[in-house]
Amino acid sequence: MLTKKGKYGLKALVDLARLGPGETAFVAEIALRNNIPKKFLDTILLELRNAGMLRSKKGPGGGYSLSHPASEIRIGHAIRVLDGPLAPIRCASRTAFEACEDCADPETCQVRRAMTDVRDAIASILDTMTLEQFVAVPGAAAIIDEEELEKRVG
Repeated sequence: MLTKKGKYGLKALVDLARLGPGETAFVAEIALRNNIPKKFLDTILLELRNAGMLRSKKGPGGGYSLSHPASEIRIGHAIRVLDGPLAPIRCASRTAFEACEDCADPETCQVRRAMTDVRDAIASILDTMTLEQFVAVPGAAAIIDEEELEKRVG
């Protein structure tokens, strides 16, 4: 499941992808526009910057911007930076494999096999989807906002 950190990171990336060429945005602006706690967003943007997805500039005209065109930023990479492996369980992960304590043989484990298929399906979508495509999906931002509203109302 995508954590709040991952969700907020994606919202921030969408926000930055919508900026014009050469424009930057301050953390407070991004936080306000997307209803994200500023302190939490500070940490998220720093992680994305350290991963090479963002650049930051201090002073007048400063703020954050994408370090690469949105067409070169993969959603799967952003999620892994913020939330770790895409696999639903550790033993199905390619990058953070960890055998289960209760499993005698990971190679024949049916649960691991099924979760590996799930991981592959998720990765095939998220690793091919660019930020540019993510931003262009009709209603994508509305879907995220509706989920947040549902939590608050419901």
